[in-house]
Amino acid sequence: MTEPPAPHASSAHTSSARTSSANGTSHAAPGTAPSALTWHGGRLYRHGAPHRVLSGALHYFRVHPDLWRDRIRRLADLGLNTVDTYVAWNFHQPREDLAPRFDGWRDIERFIRTAGEEGLDVIVRPGPYICAEWSNGGLPSWLTGRDVAVRSSDPAFTSPVARWFDELVPRIAALQAAYGGPVVAVQVENEFGSYGDDHAYLHWNRQALTTRGIRELLFTADGPTELMLDGGTLPGTLTAVTLGSGPDAARQLLATRRPDEPFLVAEFWNGWFDHWGKPHHVRGVDSAVRTLRGIIADGGSVSLYMAHGGTNFGLWAGANDHEGRLAPVVTSYDSDAPVAEDGSLTAKFFAVREALGARGPLRSSTHSPKLRPARLPLHHHADLLPGLRAVPATASTAPRPASFEQLGLDAGMVLHTAHPRVPPGDHRLTLTDVRDRALVFADGTWLGLADRDSADLPIRGTGEVVRLEILVENLGRVNYGPGIGRHKGLLGPVLVNRRIVQGWDSTPVALQEWSATELARAVAAGPASTRAGFAMATFDVETPADTFLALPGSSRGLVWVNGFLLGRYWEIGPQVTLYCPAPLLRVGENTVTVLEMERLGERVELRDRAELGPEEEYVEEFG
Repeated sequence: MTEPPAPHASSAHTSSARTSSANGTSHAAPGTAPSALTWHGGRLYRHGAPHRVLSGALHYFRVHPDLWRDRIRRLADLGLNTVDTYVAWNFHQPREDLAPRFDGWRDIERFIRTAGEEGLDVIVRPGPYICAEWSNGGLPSWLTGRDVAVRSSDPAFTSPVARWFDELVPRIAALQAAYGGPVVAVQVENEFGSYGDDHAYLHWNRQALTTRGIRELLFTADGPTELMLDGGTLPGTLTAVTLGSGPDAARQLLATRRPDEPFLVAEFWNGWFDHWGKPHHVRGVDSAVRTLRGIIADGGSVSLYMAHGGTNFGLWAGANDHEGRLAPVVTSYDSDAPVAEDGSLTAKFFAVREALGARGPLRSSTHSPKLRPARLPLHHHADLLPGLRAVPATASTAPRPASFEQLGLDAGMVLHTAHPRVPPGDHRLTLTDVRDRALVFADGTWLGLADRDSADLPIRGTGEVVRLEILVENLGRVNYGPGIGRHKGLLGPVLVNRRIVQGWDSTPVALQEWSATELARAVAAGPASTRAGFAMATFDVETPADTFLALPGSSRGLVWVNGFLLGRYWEIGPQVTLYCPAPLLRVGENTVTVLEMERLGERVELRDRAELGPEEEYVEEFG
């Protein structure tokens, strides 16, 4: 299907498949059913009957697919009638030269069908930008690496989006309520009003959905301020809001702008996510329930963000830009949700269930089974650089260090090597723009750590050539705001005093793509003589069950279980334990592999509960 042209505002609410009148009544094309959800007089209807959307966000890409049905069932037990999910483009198509994948963990059609089988409607939020504290806001780094004007009507952006939508949207369209499926609504872009004001792009996005077969309810979602609603709304398209507090003020604001539309909160932040080095955010039960009651009063509709947060497995966690400083998101996406990261039903679950008026018996267990706690000795097998070098990769040779984007690398690390001659005496080695963290070695000797705040290191020369190695780690791509799409790597020159070091070999270390064979090759590159590198532990399992991994004494690194990359750990917290779901384990021997960047501890611990760190009450305010 070819890319639709960007329409003018006058045609924003028309398509060959469906039209929406100003009051939300749907007019289907001949031979098709009308939209399941419509509105009139400030009220929402489902197939003509008064209706209230009680939804919960649950992202298929953050939950092991063997647990999708369990988590969806827990949302139904919560008293919800709908589940909503984003679609992460980069999760399906991390490389441009490969077709998007929709199998296994990426089988969004299976996820949607499972929700329908459990009696829930589905809302899909296809982006292409999703935020979601997900790497790059869901946009592929192969696209943003071109420095295109993302989230705009520039054809350099909309053309790749059109090709992606050609693959994605018909799959969603086939599962719409009009065809007997559970999809009842689709979001147009995502909180665009907090980013820009290119309304031609919003019109394009809406038409890109309708011309590919979407005929159910379309809506936008933005923060409840005049500025955000001015930038992110469309004529003839339902306006929803996202908020953590102040539902009455939001309702009044929408009533002045869209008096005939029902009140829909597309994201109610009943919890919040965490950054490394900051406290674990929680939202008090009473505070959350009080705001929820205010939203659903007088027929209001809501989606809990998150109802179940899940986990940022692998290296998919995003980051935020706080006044020029990167704030990476932790591996856990528990988000203090009613259904905890491991599926446990929390006190918030039961309070929300009561507020929603759910009365039936629970089909879900309160807690999932856990492995017995254990301490596993860690055996150090290979030092850091030899282990990384043991996995073959094609290096780039150039006068300057190659960025992640130039190497076609989304996440992981890059090992840069140069051979400058350093005069006798003490000198300064300066890394002018590190994105995000670098370990620096000279002739195999550790010089220090560099980042954007501290990028100046001492180096002593003898007048001979030095083998300078700089290992740069990507800590997460920005997922929100104008920093989306920023490049990673050594982006500025490396200096010895004021002289630029030239002539670099840059080798990508694609940790997220490593196979079990490649991981084993790194581990086998011993012997180990430092406190950084690759280590292993093993444990036996009779019956697979959930567990939580902790690494006391270790500094910062990554953990694999049976070759699957769980994610990042870091002693700065707040997160202490990494969630390991039961489907990742097997009967018999299981293997934990650790890549420690700085200081390896002596053991891995299996624990029977999450430890997400010291808590801080958090409520997002608009004003």
